[in-house]
Amino acid sequence: MKKWILSLGIAAGVLTLSACSSGGNSEVIMKSKAGNITQEDLYKELKKAGGEQVLRTMIEDKVLAANYKVSDKEIDKKIKETKEQMGGEDAFKQALKQNNIKSDKQLRELMKSQILREKAQMGDAKVSDKDIQKAYNEKYKDEVKASHILVKDKKTAEEVKAKLDKGEDFVKLAKKYSQDTSNKDKGGDLGYFHKGQMVPEFDKVAFSLKKGEISDPVKTQFGYHIIKVTDKKTNKLSDVKDQIVDDLKKSKAKPLEEVLPKLIKKEDVVIKDKDLKDAIKPQQSQIPGQ
Repeated sequence: MKKWILSLGIAAGVLTLSACSSGGNSEVIMKSKAGNITQEDLYKELKKAGGEQVLRTMIEDKVLAANYKVSDKEIDKKIKETKEQMGGEDAFKQALKQNNIKSDKQLRELMKSQILREKAQMGDAKVSDKDIQKAYNEKYKDEVKASHILVKDKKTAEEVKAKLDKGEDFVKLAKKYSQDTSNKDKGGDLGYFHKGQMVPEFDKVAFSLKKGEISDPVKTQFGYHIIKVTDKKTNKLSDVKDQIVDDLKKSKAKPLEEVLPKLIKKEDVVIKDKDLKDAIKPQQSQIPGQ
């Protein structure tokens, strides 16, 4: 999600700047004894400050919207998924605040932009019933709900495990010791996840535990985890089929820098401002979906 937050900031900046970038207008937007500033003045400064990136993103949004459609339902789903991936409503609101996303309209425009890019990347990718069934059996059939306490060193992990073995409360110990700030205040609750969503070492242990069982310290690239499985469930294929199809299509997605130039060419994009002529020059995109 760190990448999403970075992309969110870039896209938010682009939307803010593009809203102001109306070249050729001499309307005064700031008046003072020291002198006035017109929209044309602002436009010129915005060009210097990143006009090509702003225009590039506006062009991409135009050509993508001409070739793909995004419904309100899809935007609602994307917002819900993003909140869950970021650890809940509070973490999500904090990310919006940090990136100066102030209105629901602005948020929905950003989400729409991200969905458009995902659709362009997936294109006409096909997924067979055989692929769906295989993915279901291997990854999506079983889910566990777990909590964890993450610490930096083995010694601390062993001390925490000893306290748990003596009957101390997992939630309280998570709040006291865990280094995972995204969930420590919730007692280390990670919610439900299917196979492959966590790093391999964590994944293997979590799915081997019984409900209510607590693991010994598990070492991963993040430190040492003590894992407690709080629930296990088996999904019906019909309940997770849409997610499987979406994930499989995403796995076949093409890079944006491969897809977008073709769409831009198809729409006969011509830039009139010579200072911004490189805006449609092929480049590596920095916008959500990459």
